[in-house]
Amino acid sequence: MIQDLLPPEVAGEEAFGDLPATLFRDEEAVIANAVDKRRREFTTARACARAALARLGIPPVPIVPGTRGAPQWPPGVVGSITHCAGYRASAVAFDRDIVTIGLDAEPHDKLPDGVLGAVASPDEQARVAALAAAVPRMRWDRMLFCAKETVYKAWFPLTGRWLGFEDAVVDFDPDCRTFSARLLVEGPVVNGEALTGFNGRWLISDGLIVTAIVISRVRVPQLGG
Repeated sequence: MIQDLLPPEVAGEEAFGDLPATLFRDEEAVIANAVDKRRREFTTARACARAALARLGIPPVPIVPGTRGAPQWPPGVVGSITHCAGYRASAVAFDRDIVTIGLDAEPHDKLPDGVLGAVASPDEQARVAALAAAVPRMRWDRMLFCAKETVYKAWFPLTGRWLGFEDAVVDFDPDCRTFSARLLVEGPVVNGEALTGFNGRWLISDGLIVTAIVISRVRVPQLGG
């Protein structure tokens, strides 16, 4: 499922249940006091990440959380990890090809009461309501939450800075299965230009919403001499 959202340069791996896997010592230390649910999520997500890295020819390495929980990838690699009930996934690529990756998954179900008002502006809530009226089979409120989480995951490796739900405005194209996010704060320079937003893709399958953002690296032509 996940590979349908990713370009060929990005390797993805997913699991719809927990996998038996061995953690590295540094990873074990992270979840030494974790409850069983957290341990299973963490372990299977790392198994997915290592399987994705193997597709790039990279041997198994520990993937420990860094600042604000962002996964710490091997040198020369960018990536993202997500997990929710019944699903774990990871996507990775070489940084020579891809600048950043954001990946998130959520159950295709209604957001808990009160959450939409906390993550969406009044205009976003109005657009979600309009989409829900036009395409009622889809949970656009949860889709918005999922997309905003993806925006943050793509943003943080570029900046090392927090991005609040209120700092990006998200809209959806239900026909093309895409979304756009307009930044309301100053973005970093990416591919030689100031980043003003993100474009992503989404899908719904097996009771899940999965959203992804991938920014490819623009290669500067080399002048012959």
